[in-house]
This record gives sequence, C-alpha cells and structure tokens, in this order.
Amino acid sequence: MMVTLMNGSNEQGSITEELALRRKIEEFYLPRQLVEAIIEAGGIHTISNEHLIAIGFLDISRYTFLSQFLSPHENQIVLNGLYSAFNWVLIKHGGYLNKIEGDSMMFHYGGPIDPKVKHLDEDDSIKHIARELFYTCVELQRVSSLFNQTNENYLNKISDRSTVDAILEAYRILGELRSGYASATFNALFQIRIRVGASLGRVLIGNFGPDGAKQWDVIGMPVIEAKRMESSAPIGGLRITSGFFEILHENGITNEYHRRIKREANAMGSVYRKIAFEELFQKAVVYLKDKKNAEFETYSIQVNPSLPESICEQSKLLLSRGESGADDIVNFIKYYRGNHFVIDKLENLFGEEDVVIRKDALYRIMLPGKYKSMLFDMDGDAVGVRRRIGESYSLFELLEMLGKLQDSVKGRSDPERNKEEDFGGYDLWMSEMRASIQRAYDINKKSTHQAYYFYNVIFPLFFENIKAAILENQNRTAVLEEAP
Repeated sequence: MMVTLMNGSNEQGSITEELALRRKIEEFYLPRQLVEAIIEAGGIHTISNEHLIAIGFLDISRYTFLSQFLSPHENQIVLNGLYSAFNWVLIKHGGYLNKIEGDSMMFHYGGPIDPKVKHLDEDDSIKHIARELFYTCVELQRVSSLFNQTNENYLNKISDRSTVDAILEAYRILGELRSGYASATFNALFQIRIRVGASLGRVLIGNFGPDGAKQWDVIGMPVIEAKRMESSAPIGGLRITSGFFEILHENGITNEYHRRIKREANAMGSVYRKIAFEELFQKAVVYLKDKKNAEFETYSIQVNPSLPESICEQSKLLLSRGESGADDIVNFIKYYRGNHFVIDKLENLFGEEDVVIRKDALYRIMLPGKYKSMLFDMDGDAVGVRRRIGESYSLFELLEMLGKLQDSVKGRSDPERNKEEDFGGYDLWMSEMRASIQRAYDINKKSTHQAYYFYNVIFPLFFENIKAAILENQNRTAVLEEAP
C-alpha cells in the first residue's frame, strides 16, 4: 500500500514539475503583452481583422564587423543587451516587439493587443500611435548612441532588473574589447549604428501559420513600406513614408520636434541649432528596384542633435586607420551627401588635416564637356581652372551636382498597351507587342546607356577620387612620422 502511495506521489510530482516547466517556457518565449491581451479578451482571436497600425523596422548596420572580434557567446551577450535596451524603449512607449531576425527587429503600435488605444476613437488612436511610434524611433537611435558609450546614466530609469543586467553584461563585453585597443581605435572602428524606418496604415492582424507554429503577426502594404523605409534610411537616421509624415504634421508633432531638436543642439553647441524644418524633415524620392524603379515619396529625418560633430569626430579618428578607415569616411559622405551640415563639417576637417580634395577632378568626372570649355576659356591654364572650381564650389555643392546627374538618368519607360483590348489572336497580339517593345527600347536605349555609364563610371570614380585623397594624406603623414 505504501509503495502505491509513493508511486502516486512521484507521478503527481512529475506532473507538477512538467506544468511548472511549461509555464516557465511560456513566460520565457511568449510576449507578455500578447498573453495579457488574450487573457483580457477571454480567448484567442481565431479570425484576422483589419486594423490601423503604426509599424517600425530597425536594422543594425555594420554589426558583422564588430562580431568578428567576439566569440559566439560574447556576440549573444552583446546583442541581447542591445535588444534589451531597445525593448525597454518599446515598453516605455507602449509598443509591441513583433519579431527579431538576426540584427533587425520589427515593432508596432495599435490594434487589439494595444491597451492604450482600446477606448479611443479612430482620430485619437491615429494621433496616439503616430506620436508614440515617431518618438520611439527617435529614442531608439539615442539609446544606440548611449550603448556605444557604455553609458549607464539611463539605466536608473529601467525598473526591470533583468533588462538592466542584460545591458550591463553587454557593457562588460564591450569594456573588455575596448581594453584591448587604444581608445581612439575602439571609438573609430566599433561604433554600433542603426537604421530605422516607419509607416502607418491599415493591415491585416491576427494569427498566421500552421497549427503548432502560429504567430501573432501583421501583414499588408504598410509593413512592406516600413521595411523599405528602413532599408533606404540613412545610417543613424530615420526614414518615414509621406503618409506618416502628413499625419505627424497635421497633429503638430513635426513642429514640436523641430523646436526640440534645435533646443537640444543649442545646448550641445551643435550646428544643428540652425537646422531648418525642411532640412530636419528632408523630402526625398526613393526608387524601388523591385517595382521597375517606381518612385516612392519619403521623408528622411535627423535624430541626433549633434550628428555633424559626431560624424566629424569619428572621421578624424578614421583618417589614420588605413584603407578601411578611408572606406568608412567615404561611406559617411555617401550616406550624408544630402546633409550640408555633415558635409561642411567633413570638408572643414579635410582642410584642417591637409586632405587635398581635387574639386576640379570631381567636376571633370561629372561634366567633362564643361570642364574642357572652362579650360579653353582660360587658355589651357589647368592650375587656374583648379583654383576657380575650388573657390566656386563647396564639396556639398559638388555632391548636389552628382545627385542631379543621378536623378537625370533614372527616367525609363516601359512598353504600354491598351489593356482593355480583346485578345485578337496570337499573330496580332505578338505583332503589337513587338512594335511596343521596340518603341520602348528605342526610347530607352540612350537613357539606359547613360544610366549604365553613370553608375559604373561617374559615381565610383567620384568617390574613389575622395578616397585617394585620404590615402594620400595617410601616406604623407606616415612618411613624416618615420622621418628622423
């Protein structure tokens, strides 16, 4: 009898342990916000519904470079700390972390699992989720900057101990890595920078996937658009759809943010204290390769009130880091070529560090005919032409010219036909299509050649010219240092 009781007790204990483990697994893997929403609703939503959602994507740029210097376990610790910091921002603003895939993450606001919009009408809901998503994107960039500095000042604002511990563990790894390098080398090479993109619109939200592997997710064009915004966003910046911008603007959030960033920049002594509204929210057209270069209107937004100074400081450190350092500086110029604050700072740095940018060579690469005409007018005086171009154009103005050239080669026509016409037979159909395609080819032949020449000759030569000037400076500095 006693044996039976013991067996029963063991079985009961085993069941209890299994239930405890299952609960632990659920708490470990299932998002708390989702679980609480399901419990409050009294059951799992089995039918997907359309809802207005504000969606963001984040991608960590150049993390692959940093990961080379860390063991797999150390990489896990650093990423977990970074994502813990990001998730704290989301929780603070009431956002939902939808998924993490490698070095990118997706998050959103609104819908049936967002408790803050349940009792709001649609107008108030739109204003709320637009504001929270926008300031989340801004704060994610700022937390990324603090993470680079292993800054602990914001940790006292985090109430969740496990989040603080995860961030501190990541700081420990970064501290150990920093101790193996000179401070300047570490700060030049190991900066984690992120791109963020956002959109807002109606999506289908609910459970997707087969039984046993279902996921709470959102699908629809706003999700695709948000991802496109992230992939084309400047590193360290934010890109949003024009529709999202209009909602922010209508609700006074853009003007509020403009005042805020100028105030912050002024306190930090940054040139951004003079940033105009149109420079802070810079309208830009993105061309979608997967849509035959269709135009997509967007806004690129600056989020770091001292970005020009930050880029300049890192570039100064990179000047002495060989070809990889030169590549990084050139990439900064590519990323920020539409930002005159950053480019002007870099041009000043080049002047201070004696990096000789041949502006006449840049001009000649882009406009060889005009260069020859100028040379002819000045009786072949190449030195005089160099001086005139150098005095007449800033680096930013030359980059603007490059941008205009790029815009001029993007136009392309596709064959068109009247889709209302009935199919009149194979021969007639193919005859009309052959004529249509040939017309399109004749129209596009010249522009296609121009585009090919721009992207394969002009564009790379322009930036190789700048890279060569940096390498020249590095070589000259090394020779001077070696001289007795």
